[in-house]
Amino acid sequence: MRPFSTLLAGLLLASPLACHAQKSRLVVAADGSGDFRTVQAAFDAVPDGNATWLTIVVKPGTYKEKLTLTKGKTHVRLVGEDAARTILTFDDFNQRIDPATGKNIGTTGSASTHLYADDFAADNITFANSAGPVGQAVACWVSGDRNSFRHCRFLGCQDTLYTYGYGSRQLYEDCYIEGTVDFIFGSSTAWFENCQVVGKTGGFFTAASTPDTTRYGYVFYRCRLGGEAPAGSFALGRPWRPYAKTVLLDCQLGAVVRPGGWDEWGKETNKQTAYYAEYQSTGPGAAPGARVPWSHQLTKAEATAYTRAAVLRGWQPPK
Repeated sequence: MRPFSTLLAGLLLASPLACHAQKSRLVVAADGSGDFRTVQAAFDAVPDGNATWLTIVVKPGTYKEKLTLTKGKTHVRLVGEDAARTILTFDDFNQRIDPATGKNIGTTGSASTHLYADDFAADNITFANSAGPVGQAVACWVSGDRNSFRHCRFLGCQDTLYTYGYGSRQLYEDCYIEGTVDFIFGSSTAWFENCQVVGKTGGFFTAASTPDTTRYGYVFYRCRLGGEAPAGSFALGRPWRPYAKTVLLDCQLGAVVRPGGWDEWGKETNKQTAYYAEYQSTGPGAAPGARVPWSHQLTKAEATAYTRAAVLRGWQPPK
């Protein structure tokens, strides 16, 4: 008779989860035509310590799930066929009561998707929070280092995209991001390239909390910041923490941008510590002469220091 350990190993190898874990491509389809019906089930199938890229293809549909990709499940690529038809959403919000604790779930707890893992990539996916205008309600909470998003949409109201990871590097390329108050916020270093950033009802595009030891915070390169909100109803950013850093390079600014551009969040000392700068902004919201005096208009020489490679500290996102 074979030892029990040998039998157990054979059973594990024969299990559906173990078989899925050996694949380099998994398919999620709500109609049951793929490997899994839910995105979370596919996330759970990724082996801890995963060292090679594993692609999870998500078939079109709206997946109402509260998702978590844990820290050890690295090198995951999440791919949809069309961001407008591949939607990951939930409807939690800051003030919702957690029945287990009797307390509010909080801003982080409100997130529809939590990404803890390093080396994550998403293409053609919508990350949404459908709670509506009920205060902080995060669509996507990103903690991991070397996380990239291309052709993705981030939909919500207040606090839509939380770039949580302290010291982490994140890339957003050809993405659509919408919201109201502080809807791109957090402490990560993030490069936004060719993104459309849409203010919905008035507020603040960004609320960086860049650590004082970090050279770069948010950099928007050739992005379009606008929306249908009233003219002058949006600030480009305000400092959630004193050393917030946000720089706009060759961006097109709509009429929703207030002439002063930036806000000190009611704290005079933030004017000395926060770093807000622009280079060659265009459009009706570009008003360099009217900007708050403690912000900066970069020279060409200063702007050339802001390359994607420099900001992301040499990281080359996967194609």
